[in-house]
Amino acid sequence: MTATTLHAETVGHGPRLVMAHGFTQTGRVWGSIDDNLASDHQVVRVDMPGHAGSSSVRVGLVDGALALGGVGGRASYLGYSMGARFCLHLALARPDLVESLVLISGTAGIDAAAERQQRRVSDGALADELDPASGDGVALPVETFVRRWLNAPLFAGVSPGADGFDQRLRNTGAGLASSLRLAGTGTQRPLWEILGRLSMPVLIISGAMDEKFTALGSRMAEAIGANATRAVVPGAGHAPHLQRPDEVVTLVRAHLGPA
Repeated sequence: MTATTLHAETVGHGPRLVMAHGFTQTGRVWGSIDDNLASDHQVVRVDMPGHAGSSSVRVGLVDGALALGGVGGRASYLGYSMGARFCLHLALARPDLVESLVLISGTAGIDAAAERQQRRVSDGALADELDPASGDGVALPVETFVRRWLNAPLFAGVSPGADGFDQRLRNTGAGLASSLRLAGTGTQRPLWEILGRLSMPVLIISGAMDEKFTALGSRMAEAIGANATRAVVPGAGHAPHLQRPDEVVTLVRAHLGPA
């Protein structure tokens, strides 16, 4: 029987904040910002589909977003990268559950169908390394895959102490492969044309050194409209919450308001 309920841990007391992590991470890979926010919020740290305690939950972005809402309930939602895409889908599908939204290094999708297909192919190749589709190949160890993933230019500047490496080893090859195949960026239907439907306050954060996602963030803010707030963190790349946690927490607290 396929699992459908996401694993989550709840810490702290106060207004509810649900946190959705990025690819290869877990609900415990937030640097210091989760513990900081838990000082005056009830923080729900979710293991996203295909990851850690939710490794057996094999769903795409739409069903995964609904599963996130099922475990998170009515709350503010904060998502990073892959997690931002799940949170964005939830906010559009179930706005009644999302009081406010924080998107860190997120995107509303790849516009061109050919580029989406190219991304699905490349993500499929990565998935086959972790979980060979033919059953004849030798799976790449998760530790090897994660080390290579963290060495990508996208994560330059994230210190070994902040990257959550040991926590990432809680993942399984099959779980990560399912995430790539079912919820990779290439599977995402572009949402740009409907971002204006978002009525809750939205904070969009990116790192100044991540030019691609800074441009995407600005485009999202423009498409959402007056209820979107745009923030760019100096000296940070794709993972500003791991590189500049104090600055990111300050931005998030200002967005959420008094606890």
